[in-house]
Amino acid sequence: MNQYPKSFPIVGHRPRKVAVISASWHADLVVRTRDALFAELVTLGVDAAEIDRHEVPGAFEIPLLARSLVRSGRYAAIVACALVVDGGIYRHEFVAHAVIDGLMRVQLDSDVPVLSAVLTPQAFHEHEVHARFFAEHLALKGREAARACVATLAAHEALLPA
Repeated sequence: MNQYPKSFPIVGHRPRKVAVISASWHADLVVRTRDALFAELVTLGVDAAEIDRHEVPGAFEIPLLARSLVRSGRYAAIVACALVVDGGIYRHEFVAHAVIDGLMRVQLDSDVPVLSAVLTPQAFHEHEVHARFFAEHLALKGREAARACVATLAAHEALLPA
């Protein structure tokens, strides 16, 4: 059963644009999330011209840009894409928590949906097997984030007076 609406719900004077922020660390994998997200949004009825792509160096920089994009008043929703991995020094969990907490804060402070496709795999090693697995997995997560974005916008739209 498909729980997602078939078309993009935002109408009237509210912003229609969706901002997609992606981190450039592990860009070869993160681009899979971003591109799958973009394609699925279009499939779900979002006009490609209404999707703006933004890039930051790493996941840690995403929440600040998300806040700036929200403050611009141009976006109905923001979706963040990144991969935070254990690079041999214990900091990935701190970074992941800071990013997710920051995104939640932006969302709650602004009433603009901010969705996360910021992923922190339990085990990631830069070899062909993991690269292939995560490339497929990250594309799936991009599609899921797009569906969640459209469903969240529809839920908020349903609360507005007719």
